[in-house]
Amino acid sequence: MRKKIIIILIFLLPLTAQASEPLSETEVYSLERCIALALEKHPSLKVSAGIVKANQSRVGQAMANYYPHLDLSARYQRIGPTSPPDNTLDSYNQYSTGINLGVTLLDFGKTSTQVKIQDLNVDASRSDYENVKAQIVQNVKNAYYNLLQTQRNKDVAKDTMKQFQHHLDQANAFFRIGTKPKFDVTKAQVDFGNAELSVLKAENAVRAARITLKDVMGIPEHVDFAIMDNLDFRENEIKLDEILNKAYSNRFDLSSIIAKREAAQRSIELAQTGYYPTLSGSAGYDFSGTDFPLGHGWNAGATLSFPLFSGLLTKYQVDEANANLEVLKANEDAIRQAIRLEVEQAYLNVQDATEQIAVTEMTVLQAKENYNLAEGRYRTGVGNPIEVADATITLNNARANLNTALYNYKIAQAALEKSIGANP
Repeated sequence: MRKKIIIILIFLLPLTAQASEPLSETEVYSLERCIALALEKHPSLKVSAGIVKANQSRVGQAMANYYPHLDLSARYQRIGPTSPPDNTLDSYNQYSTGINLGVTLLDFGKTSTQVKIQDLNVDASRSDYENVKAQIVQNVKNAYYNLLQTQRNKDVAKDTMKQFQHHLDQANAFFRIGTKPKFDVTKAQVDFGNAELSVLKAENAVRAARITLKDVMGIPEHVDFAIMDNLDFRENEIKLDEILNKAYSNRFDLSSIIAKREAAQRSIELAQTGYYPTLSGSAGYDFSGTDFPLGHGWNAGATLSFPLFSGLLTKYQVDEANANLEVLKANEDAIRQAIRLEVEQAYLNVQDATEQIAVTEMTVLQAKENYNLAEGRYRTGVGNPIEVADATITLNNARANLNTALYNYKIAQAALEKSIGANP
């Protein structure tokens, strides 16, 4: 029996080891999948969702005054003599219990205004939630495109190293047959060493970018994964006036401040209700007495409470509400100005990045032609190693510049989408 168990374990060990291995480079995540995962896992979004739920509960609290309040009470007292000291009366027990019903009949809009204010606060917190969501999406896009850029730059660095390795092999071959001096070999070795160092730096940049992406997704402990390369260019015709109007309609930070401003306007109405009376009704049934069975009876009535003087409390509450409204109006104007600035800057950045891509693509073609000429001259024994090194570096710098231009375009495009509220 023990031999069978050992055999089974021997067969299972490789499977267990394979199952525990990380999924690095085996799963490929698209940008959409990264965004969806971030919106599911990011803790800041859970915080905003909790704030929305808290504000929703305050609506129910405000509505509670619409309904009657029912209370059940019971009381016991031991009452001592209250007569002069020479009185012989003994202490006695007092028992009472009762059920009481109270309802607000008229409060001149105080309850309804409180409910409306809390409804507006819910709207504001929902807009804040969507604003947090948009920021998370923006951060994921930035980190995603940064990882793509570093990966492409790593490929450029590896290609550079291969090119210098090829040049080193050529220099060694020419030196062995005596057609090139030792300087060519030494120069090629230095260039190759520098290229190796660049590869190490590029690989470290990729690792750092991957860590950043997982962090902004809210999954820092997640296994590494590959991502789809969508660092491409698709020019779109956009008009500034159209996207500005769309931004004013879609931006959640603007809708949040509008809801808060409307709530502040309602708060003035709520504060003013302090000048008005409140009419309430009550009814109850009570049992009381010193011995059992207790006597019982019912009561019903209405109360009109009119505030005559409260130390100017209501006046100052109204003043505070008015001041808060002015602050929120100013904040709304500031946000509108900030939105316009953000949209215009993002729009110009997209235009600039588009022009950069056209220039860098042409530069890459020219650098390739220059490299082919320099490498061909050296291969035929006419050129020198400095020409080849310069041409190699120029070519791969041009490729890296193209990667940067594509990255800048994607980042500018993502910023423009966020500025007009186009994120999911």
